[in-house]
Amino acid sequence: MSRLFEPLQIRDTKFKNRIMVSPMCEYSAVDGVPTDWHLVHLGSRAVGGAALVMTEATGVSPEGRISPVDTGIWNAQQAVAFGRIAAFIRSQDSVPGMQLAHAGRKASTEVPWRGGKAIAPDAPNGWVPLAPVAAPFHPGDPIPRAMMAGDIERVISDFSAAAVRARNAGFEVVELHMAHGYLLHEFLSPITNQRSDQYGGSLENRMRLPIKVAEAVRAEWPAGQPLFVRISASDWIEGGWDIESSIALARELKRVGVDLIDCSSGGIAPGIKIPVGPGYQVPFAEAVRREAAIATVAVGLITDVRQAEEIIESGKADAVMLARQLLRDPYWPLHAAKESGVDVPWPKQYERAK
Repeated sequence: MSRLFEPLQIRDTKFKNRIMVSPMCEYSAVDGVPTDWHLVHLGSRAVGGAALVMTEATGVSPEGRISPVDTGIWNAQQAVAFGRIAAFIRSQDSVPGMQLAHAGRKASTEVPWRGGKAIAPDAPNGWVPLAPVAAPFHPGDPIPRAMMAGDIERVISDFSAAAVRARNAGFEVVELHMAHGYLLHEFLSPITNQRSDQYGGSLENRMRLPIKVAEAVRAEWPAGQPLFVRISASDWIEGGWDIESSIALARELKRVGVDLIDCSSGGIAPGIKIPVGPGYQVPFAEAVRREAAIATVAVGLITDVRQAEEIIESGKADAVMLARQLLRDPYWPLHAAKESGVDVPWPKQYERAK
């Protein structure tokens, strides 16, 4: 019996298998509003058999976007457009999920195919990023504005309000982005957080804003629906955020009602060497799951059905999230089921090809 295709129950939400679509930025929105590209991109992964289809990092505020063409969820027009996408995902027996994000000092950048460089605040489509302290991601980039107390309270409120809009748009899972060098990760990591107030210094202080955000979102998110958090389990640099800190954070997140930790890594600073290879981040999911007694999802160059099956079978994680492999093959879950000898339903329009 394939463990990869066993259902997973979290609160009142049942995932039909353990294969999930990782958030992937598409840089194709207009004023934060998702377009037909997003409907087809996300919808095709739902048709392809994934149990959870997660949106890209979706800005909780205009300045929280990575680029000017990222999706957002700070107004009603965006929520309405996302509602169509969530409804289609659900119609394919997949769970629609939204990743809520604030890019922090890595905001206001060009799209990757135009170089991905920072856009100056006074340039068209640029703005002043926010950060724990006034230090840019790349030397020479525009200086972000160090957040004051009012900024911190507004970020908490923005995440909370975004969760309400995601709920009203029909999403059944929200994931808080605390990874990859974006704002909440910037507060967590000693590499980027040199504040001297209650939000900096000790581990407890550096975790304060992320925990407050999780508490605020959990208060607005339906009690029967799951709340995920994506973390960078390691900064891969001496003196940075590490797996021990991640376990401590996971325990606190579990205490305030988070259900699953999505274990990624890296992104806090440029030029860090990461030992990338198949399943290189799986040990993080295994350690957090074991030590914090919380569900985890494993990510990172998971491409093979046997590899994914082993992760679940051995108890290293409760589910796997795929990104690039699902760009190459949106129907990977259906093909994986066939390879595993598992009979899963195909869309009736495609049954002739089963």
